[in-house]
Amino acid sequence: MELKTIARIKNDFPTKFGLPRQSGLSDFKSEIIFEKEYSVDEAFRGIDEFSHLIIIWGFSEAERDNWSPTVRPPRLGGNKRVGVFATRSPYRPNSIGLTVVKLISVNKRDGRVVLTVSGADMMNGTPIYDIKPYLSFADAVPDAVSGFADGVKDHSLDVIIEDDLNNPLPSEPFEALIQILSQDPRPSYQNDPTRIYGFEYADCEVKFTVNGKILYVKSITKKSEA
Repeated sequence: MELKTIARIKNDFPTKFGLPRQSGLSDFKSEIIFEKEYSVDEAFRGIDEFSHLIIIWGFSEAERDNWSPTVRPPRLGGNKRVGVFATRSPYRPNSIGLTVVKLISVNKRDGRVVLTVSGADMMNGTPIYDIKPYLSFADAVPDAVSGFADGVKDHSLDVIIEDDLNNPLPSEPFEALIQILSQDPRPSYQNDPTRIYGFEYADCEVKFTVNGKILYVKSITKKSEA
């Protein structure tokens, strides 16, 4: 079966590092921009009646010819192996991801259908293979057990902004950034309070350190000024 790219994600993350670990961050918005071939109005008839969508997409930065039956989930410290099918690791026999997002709006721009969504965990340019409506009565399992993930689901950091920080970001992407940072973007096996981490976000370079349960934002600099 050949998978066709029907759309691509557009958002503020040009690289993988710093991406939300899971979907659902309400402040982080993305656009799903459809290829002109699939921007047929009839294909979207009724989609605005749904609050959430299931996105099937490709780990375009994690494709490889071979695969491993076990992986080391970052949330378990990177030193414990579990089965790849018991994780959401991108390093799979088929590099396919699945995400639930909230639908904010449906528009058309330059002949392309554009869905604005929140809660995506994909980097800019990620290929989208299919979209389906999320059905709360069929897709939600309130009493489901999440295995080893239950033990780390509440892990979060307090985010402290340095007093002299000159923040160039508008309020909406800044609030989304704070949400993302609170999830702890670091690999879990790294715990050096002197290490400065950095990633690109919204045309800026974000740098931070982590000491215990506190993340300190050291700088947010426009790339043109960095």
